[in-house]
Amino acid sequence: MGAGIAHAFLLAGCDVVVVERDDASADAATARIRDSIARSVERGATSANARVLESALAVGIDLAAFAGCELAIEAVPEDRALKTDALRRMEAVAPEAVLASNTSSISIDALASALTSPERFLGLHFFNPVPASALVEIVVGSAADPSLVDAGRGWIEMIGKTPIVVRDSPGFASSRLGVALALEAIRMLESGVASAEDIDRAMELGYRHPIGPLRTTDIVGLAVRLGIAEELQAELGDRFAPPDLLRRLVAEGKLGRKSGEGFYEWETP
Repeated sequence: MGAGIAHAFLLAGCDVVVVERDDASADAATARIRDSIARSVERGATSANARVLESALAVGIDLAAFAGCELAIEAVPEDRALKTDALRRMEAVAPEAVLASNTSSISIDALASALTSPERFLGLHFFNPVPASALVEIVVGSAADPSLVDAGRGWIEMIGKTPIVVRDSPGFASSRLGVALALEAIRMLESGVASAEDIDRAMELGYRHPIGPLRTTDIVGLAVRLGIAEELQAELGDRFAPPDLLRRLVAEGKLGRKSGEGFYEWETP
């Protein structure tokens, strides 16, 4: 997600800093972003030269690189403690920046409560894969300065995506609806109602979804879906309880496209 977000801002002409957890992750992020830029240039999504775009990118492992940034977006895994720690450390090195979280389900108010300046914090929920996704949710916490909504809209429109504004609530708008559909599809598969292919085909052809809920879960990642479901279950009750099938697949390391197998088999993890 972080690489995809970086790619979107680079194509919009921004200088972008990416901070990863270690050198290996930094090298992998650099390779992903360069590959994404090359593909964008090849398909004519940008008129800029790939070298020019790459020259606006800096990747490292020191959070101090965020100093002087106008906007700093956290995109670590969907774990409240991990996100809180990352945001605190980001705020310490970039106190003038607007901070944002890419969380898809964790309360923005809960994350803001750990910050010195919660009024400078909001949610910017991007969708995977970022380059191909048109939507970004702007999630507004109770402590956010009202001017952040306009600033958020400006940033999202600048990178060519469509913002929607939602107040902080469990699962926001998209995750709550998307996970509800995905969990029911998993329960149907678990109980033998239909195959994964036919459940997905029902939504693709019957409701014109571009991708069915099970294939979407593979793309998003089964562990990510599980984490969101557990967060929503804690906030909204057992209608969001993760099915046993989802827990079993995650325990077996079948995480979807990223591992090569989930509800489907993928040739290229």
